Amino acid sequence: MTQTNNTNLGHDEPVLEDAGAIHSSIAQDAPLPYESIFKVFGYIILVIAVALSAFQIWQGITSTISATYFRPVHLCWVLVLIFLHYPLIKNRYSKLYLPGRVFDLALCGLALFAAYRMSIFDYNDIDHLLYGLGMQDLVAGCALVTLLLEGCRRTVGWVMVLIAALFLGYSAFGDMLPSAIATKSYSLQELIQFQIYSANGIFGSALGIAATTVFIFVLFGAFLEVTGAGKFFIDLAFSIAGKYRGGPAKAAVLASAGLGSISGSAIANTVTTGSVTIPMMKKLGYKPEQAAGIEAAASTGGQIMPPIMGAGAFVMAQFTGVPYSEIMLASIAPAILYFFCTLLYVHLMACKLNLQAVSRTEAVISVMKHGAHHLIPLGLITALLMMAYSPLLVGVAGCAAILVTAALRKHSRIGLTKFISGMKNGALMALPISAACGAAGIIVGVVGQTGIGLQFTQFVMEFSGGYMLVALGLISIVALILGMGLPVTAAYIVLAVMAVPMLGDFGLPLLTAHLIIFWLSQTSNVTPPIALAAFAAAGVANANPMKSSVEAFKLAGGLFIIPIMMAYTDLINPEASVLQFSFAIAQTAGIIVALAISIEGYLLRTLTKAERIIALLSAPMILFNPFGAGFVGILVILALIAMQWKTRDVVGLK
Repeated sequence: MTQTNNTNLGHDEPVLEDAGAIHSSIAQDAPLPYESIFKVFGYIILVIAVALSAFQIWQGITSTISATYFRPVHLCWVLVLIFLHYPLIKNRYSKLYLPGRVFDLALCGLALFAAYRMSIFDYNDIDHLLYGLGMQDLVAGCALVTLLLEGCRRTVGWVMVLIAALFLGYSAFGDMLPSAIATKSYSLQELIQFQIYSANGIFGSALGIAATTVFIFVLFGAFLEVTGAGKFFIDLAFSIAGKYRGGPAKAAVLASAGLGSISGSAIANTVTTGSVTIPMMKKLGYKPEQAAGIEAAASTGGQIMPPIMGAGAFVMAQFTGVPYSEIMLASIAPAILYFFCTLLYVHLMACKLNLQAVSRTEAVISVMKHGAHHLIPLGLITALLMMAYSPLLVGVAGCAAILVTAALRKHSRIGLTKFISGMKNGALMALPISAACGAAGIIVGVVGQTGIGLQFTQFVMEFSGGYMLVALGLISIVALILGMGLPVTAAYIVLAVMAVPMLGDFGLPLLTAHLIIFWLSQTSNVTPPIALAAFAAAGVANANPMKSSVEAFKLAGGLFIIPIMMAYTDLINPEASVLQFSFAIAQTAGIIVALAISIEGYLLRTLTKAERIIALLSAPMILFNPFGAGFVGILVILALIAMQWKTRDVVGLK
């Protein structure tokens, strides 16, 4: 439960105040030395964070430093910021605060020493492979692993640290385990050589994508926030959906679809949009748990919504070698179906509660007149990504476009203070991602070094009996367990390394397997007993956390249904005909409707028990399409809708 109080999972670091504002909360009777120390550290953090953002932009434009040296520099820079921004002793009134800060500075010095050794290391000289590492390089490598784990503990929580340490222990003592899972044990020299002085461990592709594309798009999101674009998207969603039955809830879904894709964090999105939407939903008549569940499910969906899809999709492009534009195209239909699922539940809830539309909402044209220019950067990055430009350069162009378009209107124009705030916030929001991806690199490295991934594949294949549906269920359980303690991106990386080969054995294409894993990695945000986004929403709604997570689990049913449909239908098959693709969409929509009305017991009127049972039984018929008769299940759902229309007790679909 470490992370229930730690919202900075993935991109979840909230937008921070300017350097001068962060000191305003200090009590008047705080000891003057600690007050001065706090202020000094605040300005140091500001300078280092802004410098990191500037460095990342410069590297993104010029690519002057090779990946071999850039990744260690990035990681060590991140670690220095972590030790300054996340102090060992947070309580400034504690007697241990000053010694804790001295310890933080010592860790920063150790990180700088490691960065120096990495920067002068000669990777072309094979002497370290033949004779081992020199003492200073070995010490630097050990220090960097330790510092990374401590950085993860401060930003992500203990679970990530324990999992990474467990894998390292497996590499070091694998020969002492039972033969079924035993492996060769590796010496400290071999571990450090593989994890630090190669591109297979910490400095592998996971950290590489976090240090480049992901960082730039986090900065993109930070600039959107300081220019007021986030408020524009919320206002636009309310103007579109607010006038319909359950309007605030539907607006929350639409706003979260847009903002969640940019923020890259379900929890951050839940807190930011939820602070606006949840009170309005409660005022309209939704129960607090329902309002929290709606916001959590909608915010989670933002992570699978193109064009940005959080951080995981960029990692996927790196892992699969598939152009990001193809991943975007493949993800559009599933993402729309997910939000169709969520909106359907929201509508049925509103009908059951007999909620009315909001009496007054701002006209769409008025909102667009005020902030339509904020759509230009999103349109630009979407177009550039579809044209197969480098995501890194697209992110840089997007950041520039935000600043330029914001300057077109007086009310969105930002000065130097807000610009610096955006640069700082972008760097600070990226800290948990880089730390988590570095630790995930340890796990990826161990899997490659020991071959444990093959053993995992064999275990799941044997346990599933060769049935793909059972295997997907097992993967879902593993994803849920991993997601309880890991950020979504880290959970996806770990699960992809372990499970994608197994899905390949079932004959699934590489991209399909990765998208299934990517979707299942999101489930921990909404699945009891530890539903991180739902718990965050419950805090905003002053609701029961467990009941909120149950509501979120129901509303986010698409996270479980749609990956199964990816595996069994042509939903994301690029070679499918228009007819096959259309039938796959109809199948998926049919199952979503069947399950929703059977669970809620409502469509256009209250369902009878017989109708609920019929709807529930139609779902497996649609899924498995026995003897090509899956369309019968779809016809059953259409027949139920027709029957309800004739006997409805609620007029209209608003």
